[in-house]
Amino acid sequence: MTKEHREQLMSHAREVSFAAGERIFNEGGKADRFWIIHTGTVALDLHVPGRRAAVVETLGAGRLLGWSWLVPPHHWHLGAEASSPVRAYEFDAAAVREMCAKDPVLDHELCTYVSGVLARRLRSARVRLLDLYAPHGAGEVP
Repeated sequence: MTKEHREQLMSHAREVSFAAGERIFNEGGKADRFWIIHTGTVALDLHVPGRRAAVVETLGAGRLLGWSWLVPPHHWHLGAEASSPVRAYEFDAAAVREMCAKDPVLDHELCTYVSGVLARRLRSARVRLLDLYAPHGAGEVP
């Protein structure tokens, strides 16, 4: 993102913190905000009926927490819990979407960034699934 757009986005940020073990959001809940993690770690999890939630990824400093706010119907696809004390920058999703509606270049930059995050997470999930279920070496890329 351009420096101008980063500054514009950060003007809407507020600092928040979460204690270790604190739920940040639950799968299926209203996705009305997102965060950039400053310090600490957050576990993304998936509800498994009759069992504990399955951790699918752990995010640390500098990572985007939450993308469901960008895609209608704006409900969380996963849950999130602080694995350690977390400090983060929180953004109001409606305010950011409104900013993007007024600035198509910002909208494009933000959508490209979030798309990149989604692509990396899908690739990571694919590798984990192959490690768990595929024959040895099936996950290797030529």
